[in-house]
Amino acid sequence: MMHTKQKNNKARWIVIALTVAVVALVFVRLAHNKRAAESIVYHYDSEQPVTVHVDTVRLKPLTAGISYAGTFEPDKETKVSAELQGRIANVLVDVGSHVAQGQPLVQLDNSLLRLQLQGVEVQIGGLQSDVDRYTVLAQADAVQGVQLEKAQLGLRAAEVQRDQLREQLAKTTIRAPFTGVVTAKFNEEGAFAAPGVPLVQLTDIATLRFTVSVPESDIGRFREGQQWRVDVDVLPDVALVGTVVVVGAKANQANSYPVQLRLRNTAGNAIKAGMFGRVHVQEGEEQQGVLMASTAVLADQGKAQVYLVNNGKAVLHGVTLGRHVGPNVVVTDGLSPGDVVVTSGFIDLRDGANVLVK
Repeated sequence: MMHTKQKNNKARWIVIALTVAVVALVFVRLAHNKRAAESIVYHYDSEQPVTVHVDTVRLKPLTAGISYAGTFEPDKETKVSAELQGRIANVLVDVGSHVAQGQPLVQLDNSLLRLQLQGVEVQIGGLQSDVDRYTVLAQADAVQGVQLEKAQLGLRAAEVQRDQLREQLAKTTIRAPFTGVVTAKFNEEGAFAAPGVPLVQLTDIATLRFTVSVPESDIGRFREGQQWRVDVDVLPDVALVGTVVVVGAKANQANSYPVQLRLRNTAGNAIKAGMFGRVHVQEGEEQQGVLMASTAVLADQGKAQVYLVNNGKAVLHGVTLGRHVGPNVVVTDGLSPGDVVVTSGFIDLRDGANVLVK
């Protein structure tokens, strides 16, 4: 009886020990899972900079008139060809090369012309000696004057031939007719050049033409010699002044008339042929306004606010807004030109947060 009771107590303790071990194992496993979960859960760091996009507040004209979209084109563009036939010995430029007026572009093979010129120059030397000799003899009445005249005519004919060869030799070097950029190359070394066959294309974008199509009802707004402001779509900080040089005399199928303005490019020729822009025809006096991107505006209980970027921190700031001008909005109070405002990246952004401008 006593032995059976001891065996029951021993079994009970074994069960209790196993139970405790299992519970301990579960707690250890749960603690490990908790630590693992915490390691992958995002913890917000208030000191971590928030990446944002920004816009600079600018003082810009507020157009009170009407604008027309158009395209920038080069004022001068030509396909350069040779005046003589010949094999291309060397192409001295490549696409994108900036060249000055008169700079060599293509060199034709001129070895035969140089040999012909050397032969004529030798001939001229001999004829000049004949003229000198006949001049002395004619003065002494040792030869007839007609012989001197024939020698002089032969000398002049050889000199004309020499000048022609020099002119042809000069034309074997094809030079840039104006300062510009090589925008196409049509032949390489070894090809055959001929008059009318393009070798390279030269484009001058230092001066541009801006072409717009104007409806019949508005064509009276334009007169040759007028000057209007021209903006570039991809260069919002660039404002140019163009002079009207062409007012179309014939409408296209859409009953619109072409109008062209000529203008100078920026110092670094930032405006490229094919870019889009707008010409603004002003009605009344032009006014200036403080503008910023509309995407910077936040609404809080009917009040407009923006995040200013100041010394690497976001500062919530109230503003008073006016009318919209394209993708921008006029700021009538609260901001000054040069202020930097956040336009995107508002997630996790708060007043006083550190920001990283992208």
